[in-house]
Amino acid sequence: MLDLSGIEAGYGETQVLYGLNLSAQQGRVLAILGRNGAGKSTTLKTIMGLLPLKSGQITFDGKPMPERPFDVAKTGIAYVPETRDIFPSLSVRENLELAAKRFKGGPGGWTMDRVVDLFPRLGERMDNGGTQLSGGEQQMLAIARALLMNPRLLILDEPTEGLAPIIVKLIHDKLLDLKRAGLSMIIVEQNFGFATSLADDVAVVGKGQVVWTGSAAEIRANEEVQHTWLGV
Repeated sequence: MLDLSGIEAGYGETQVLYGLNLSAQQGRVLAILGRNGAGKSTTLKTIMGLLPLKSGQITFDGKPMPERPFDVAKTGIAYVPETRDIFPSLSVRENLELAAKRFKGGPGGWTMDRVVDLFPRLGERMDNGGTQLSGGEQQMLAIARALLMNPRLLILDEPTEGLAPIIVKLIHDKLLDLKRAGLSMIIVEQNFGFATSLADDVAVVGKGQVVWTGSAAEIRANEEVQHTWLGV
């Protein structure tokens, strides 16, 4: 579905990714794991066109990935950044309407009513501004807004960052529901248990390269990889 081959990218003169190779399969959840600074978020930003691709190739369904972020979104990829990036001056309803009006799905697609069914708390906060939401509510809003793009692939960067345990469990359960519904996902996550309980496939990134790939069950059983590359 999504293939990265020989990816080199970074920030200005600072190179972060060195010939990274990665694949995400349709209908499956891929977790990208690694220590801080390994290149996980840089990989996602490069996929989304937020960082320039210095070398290598990214393809989606066998076609070259567009360079501009809004063109990447048009291919069917939705991105929830670590910073969430909701519009603080807009209400919950207005944040959602921006995506709902721009990306309309067909029968069975995501609608305002459907995302509120997924996250009932948003229905209670529709008229509240972004700055009036808790961190957990902001994360729910960011995921709901991404789903309203009716994506074929949902990419999430550190979805549990800074959240209370009860909200982490809620987010986990909702992502599990999306997995069971067949949505393809890529998740970058520091929480090893959270990531491996959701993932079908795992890629470990270290020093700007993928250093290990396998199933979630395999990495849970591989203490050497956990210790060497994850510090678990």
